[in-house]
Amino acid sequence: MDIIQTFYDNLASEYDKLFSDWNNDSKEQALILDKLFKDNGYDDNIKILDCACGIGTQAIGLANLGYDITASDISEKELKEAQKRAIKNNVDIKFQNADFRTLSKTFSQKFNIIIAMDNALPHMLTKSDLQMAIKSIINQLNTGGMFVASIRDYNSLIVNKPPYSPPYIYKTENGQRVAFQTWDWNNDHYKLIQYIIEDEEHLKISKFECEYRAVLREEITDILISNGCKSVVWKFYEETGFYQPIVIAKKH
Repeated sequence: MDIIQTFYDNLASEYDKLFSDWNNDSKEQALILDKLFKDNGYDDNIKILDCACGIGTQAIGLANLGYDITASDISEKELKEAQKRAIKNNVDIKFQNADFRTLSKTFSQKFNIIIAMDNALPHMLTKSDLQMAIKSIINQLNTGGMFVASIRDYNSLIVNKPPYSPPYIYKTENGQRVAFQTWDWNNDHYKLIQYIIEDEEHLKISKFECEYRAVLREEITDILISNGCKSVVWKFYEETGFYQPIVIAKKH
């Protein structure tokens, strides 16, 4: 996991630049998740773990809606950034440094809902690591609990293996900011370089490197079912408004 920790440690102070307005996106994503939770029979009186919280995008938004949130991540620098943002937003979140492949080493309690958003699971570069992660997550759920994750649409991407992602272009007070990724494919793996170009009074270019595996929905569904989930449902942008496909899995 060293490459993942390094990627997110380096990106931590710049991560919000991937959004046109991080605070607004945090609120909007929380409302999307809130609707998913309520559509599946949950109210506000539940315990949620965000096991790949990053700088707190979803965790802080959900805490602002009144949810009891615990948040963990493998990157200590992202956790520190998330803690700062939680204080600014005046929300109480319990933060822990944890690898989601081994959640039981960090948490003794179980949760009603666990989330892992923003394409976190495909950091698992082997099927055995993915199985380990999903088993760890499902084991940390209460009976009848629910796992929610968002994954890039690899079922489509693997067909053409695009060499880059479409750029995001944001107007800023002093110019503009451009963010995009290049993808160097090797079978179902790809090395990613995240570029952030700030074209303002001075030109600044930042780059961050990582690697993913293009995990298909069928593989994730099979692993979830084999680890005790009785139902696995995929929802797409047209239904949720979220920028990635979302999987919803309920534990027996």
